[in-house]
Amino acid sequence: MSNTGTLERPEVLTELGQETLRRLMRAWFEFERRLAKVPILRKLDTGTFTREDYLALLRNLRPQVVEGARWISRCASSFDRHHADIRSVVIGHAQDEHRDYEVLESDYVALGGSLVDIQSQPRNIGSESLHAYLMYQASKPNPAELLGAMWIIEGLGEKMASSWADRIEELTGCDRSATRFIRYHGDNDDSHMDKLDGMLDRTCTSTERANAIVKTARVVGRLYALQLEEIDHG
Repeated sequence: MSNTGTLERPEVLTELGQETLRRLMRAWFEFERRLAKVPILRKLDTGTFTREDYLALLRNLRPQVVEGARWISRCASSFDRHHADIRSVVIGHAQDEHRDYEVLESDYVALGGSLVDIQSQPRNIGSESLHAYLMYQASKPNPAELLGAMWIIEGLGEKMASSWADRIEELTGCDRSATRFIRYHGDNDDSHMDKLDGMLDRTCTSTERANAIVKTARVVGRLYALQLEEIDHG
């Protein structure tokens, strides 16, 4: 463990770490294909995305963002003293994320939405399922499998957020005052991914644990997509 409470990204992963990384990449591609079929994201691709669509997207993302720091903090508290280095990294991640929802709310208001409306938005079916699953996993002892959840959620920011923000501004006519939340994750989630890579060898100590990490990534990918699918149903 370093003096700063972080795990360095290894130059070379162990054989099990490399195989887990390959499996996580496959889980990501599976998630990416699923997102391509989500109606509200199809509108971005086809150029039919409107300001009302963006307001609906922000309203439905907020409950999950509010709860994000909670499950990450619960995850950190569930690691014992033998995993103090992992706990330190996860605590730092929770600190980075815990007030993201305020930026999202500001984007909503900048777009012309009502703060009361977005703050009173309930979780949709997908958000409810995702939150319940993540809190359940985070409450287990030493929940290393949640590395898979972070891989999917942070990967979304690293790989897609900036292009989404550009496309949203193009199609809705809004400026960057209304896309700060998405752009923040596009600009910063690559560094978060480096931290996850640093934890991969540390957490992949057995085939069973590696399997749990990959399974969690796949479950979170499905539930996150469901959350976005439910926007049109609402």
